[in-house]
Parts: sequence; C-alpha cells; structure tokens
Amino acid sequence: MERDTHFILGVYDDEDVLLHAVEKVRGSGVKIHEVYSPYPVHGLEHVLGYKRSKLPIAAFLFGMLGTSLALTMQFYMMKFDWPMIIGGKDYAAFPDFIPVSFEMTVLLAAFGMVGVFLITSNLKPWAQPRIFDLRSTDDKHILAIDLANNSSLELEKIKEILTDSGATEVNKKSFD
Repeated sequence: MERDTHFILGVYDDEDVLLHAVEKVRGSGVKIHEVYSPYPVHGLEHVLGYKRSKLPIAAFLFGMLGTSLALTMQFYMMKFDWPMIIGGKDYAAFPDFIPVSFEMTVLLAAFGMVGVFLITSNLKPWAQPRIFDLRSTDDKHILAIDLANNSSLELEKIKEILTDSGATEVNKKSFD
C-alpha cells in the first residue's frame, strides 16, 4: 500500500517555458517528481537529468537468449532426437538453422523488451493511475513536485519558485 502523498503542481502553457522552468526549478534545489505533457517535448529528458535507457541492453540479452535457444533446439532435434539426412547434407547443417534462429532472436527480444518495459514502468493491470491534472492530456504541461522529497524547503518557497519560472497556475494535489 502506498503512503499518502502531497504534490505541488506547476501548470505551463508553452513547452519552451516548461524547459526553462525545469532548469530553474532544478537549479534552485527542488527535486522534481515528474513532468507530464500532452505530447513529447524534445530535450525534456535531458533537462530533467534522466540517464540513457538500459532497454537496448535488455533487448540484446533477450535476443542472444533467443538465438542460443533456437540453435540448441535445432541442433538437438536434428543431431540426436530425430536425425535425418535432407538433400544429402549433414545432420546438423548450420545454414539451415539461420531462418529459425533469426525469428527466435526477434521474437524473444521483442517479448523481453515489452516485459522489461512493463516491469520498470510499474504498469500493472490492477494499478490505479495517479492523474495529476486532466489538462495534461489536452494542452497543458504539468510539473509535479513531491513535498515529501522536498521537506527542507517551505511550501511557499516552492510556490514562489514555480510562479517565477513561468507557471500560469500553482496547485496542491493530494492522493490518499
């Protein structure tokens, strides 16, 4: 069960103002919980200080697992389980294994990336999403600040920083 959380929300109309606001808010020592936007904002992840995703590493590892499983399965079946000479070739002719190995590589890499993404994003079918402001799906950008992570700063100081950074509205939101 999640604890009660209280947030301060800065509402922005323009993405350029939002980018400068994130820089200003982070520069003043405030820890930003998340920024919600109706569309992708170029450069936002860099300004927020996000590190590069490790999803490509997971894709590579799952792809290697798919390749090794496909090669092991085919080699075992053609060499030991049911050996057949097809077209005068050896029991385990590697060029024949390439199409199936490629398909298993792609299949396991795709399923693995989807699974890793769902786990790391905490997207469970039974989870209730936190909706900070419905306008973030339409035309507003929302900068959410968790008050529990910024206990050293006063509430009024955070509101002042958001207003000075160009927020059109500053609201408080609580989740039970």
